[in-house]
Amino acid sequence: MSNRNWTTENIPDQKDRVAIVTGSSSGIGYEAARVLAGSNSTVIIAVRNLEKGKTAAEKIAKEFEDASLHILELDLANLESVRKFADDFKEEYSRLDLLINNAGVMMPPYSKTADGFELQFGTNHLGHFALTAQLLDVLNQTENSRIVNVASGAHKFADFDLNDLNWEKRSYSRMKSYGASKIANLYFTYELQRRLSAAGSATIATAAHPGWTATELQRHNGLFELLNSFFAQDISMGALPTLRAAIDEEAKGGDYFGPDGFMEMRGYPVKVDSNTESKDEAIAKKLWEISEEMTGVQFEIGEKSKTANPNS
Repeated sequence: MSNRNWTTENIPDQKDRVAIVTGSSSGIGYEAARVLAGSNSTVIIAVRNLEKGKTAAEKIAKEFEDASLHILELDLANLESVRKFADDFKEEYSRLDLLINNAGVMMPPYSKTADGFELQFGTNHLGHFALTAQLLDVLNQTENSRIVNVASGAHKFADFDLNDLNWEKRSYSRMKSYGASKIANLYFTYELQRRLSAAGSATIATAAHPGWTATELQRHNGLFELLNSFFAQDISMGALPTLRAAIDEEAKGGDYFGPDGFMEMRGYPVKVDSNTESKDEAIAKKLWEISEEMTGVQFEIGEKSKTANPNS
């Protein structure tokens, strides 16, 4: 891929395109939403806290007075909220060019989602898995649509156990659990792309990681907050890998983007490589099957997505 120093100036006009950015009231999600809105995309700010979403939208609208923004409630730690979000979106829109699965929680104390899943795995992976499945019909009918999963360099520290995804048998490690949720994002991206390709779908799935970026995610870890001032880049740089994964016309399905600097901690976005474990196709396939069982959501690649809920 050419142009090492890829920036927002590489983004063409996004007029008539519709993008969903989850977790876009702060951090790199906010920055991605801001840049896309400034590029004339219609942006759905998908957030758990509507007040924070409203504040973010107002801030973007002050900068870009013609910005097309829509705030919708989405709690990825609650599958009913995910289902309602997908239904609400489809009532308003008949196209979806970009689904940026950005929201996440990072290293909180052990707790569970509304549906009884370990919080990091349930939010970072299962919530986005269910969301993507229920929006796939709209993505399928939109030309050149793209799904971007925001992973992390922390996938390299994962303690990933298919037999204990909710950390009920092992001693809980916030860091290893976070890593496990992030390697799950990569398993999901690669398996989704394999299935999209096999179905002959033009929709592609890519992934990105922001390097070390100063965001609210670090609020559960005092050491990370302290080290931010030494190592972290700001959100305008941290969002670039996500934006490149979303927009770069040369990107291919399954591509993974991150910063080009030392240990991929900071720098301009380039195509990077995830670890060997993340490319294990047997684990990815098994995780997919387990995720469908846990969420009650089935992917129908290339056709209308269905859910196990007869009332949806």
